[in-house]
Amino acid sequence: MATPAERLAFVEARLAYEIDVVAAFQAQAEGSAVIVDTRKARSWDNGHVTGALHLPSSALDGDLEFLPRERTLVVYGWGPGCNGAAHTARVLLERGFDVREMIGGFEYWARNGFPVEDANGDATRPADPLVTAEG
Repeated sequence: MATPAERLAFVEARLAYEIDVVAAFQAQAEGSAVIVDTRKARSWDNGHVTGALHLPSSALDGDLEFLPRERTLVVYGWGPGCNGAAHTARVLLERGFDVREMIGGFEYWARNGFPVEDANGDATRPADPLVTAEG
């Protein structure tokens, strides 16, 4: 069993690495971060964070020079039940990029009513009061 100090270190490491959707939205808006969608093309086409770059796992072996090194890359997958973003983050970190993982993924971005687009353009939905506590 982990000691209290080990558990604290684990939680501190998670907080340094993970970023929630609200903080990711703010970081994208202020230009300090670029959001990267790690899902397959079909998922991307059905909806993705407006302004995100698309980097499915099938492209990780290719040239990644299109990714900016001067900003933090915030990677996301579908949602809490998807670990694709973690796999992509590992590769990007190994290649020297500054990476954080957006907890909640695309699901919670969209449920917060943040900008979403699909193959037809704007697909932003109203915020879900269960996740925004607005209702």
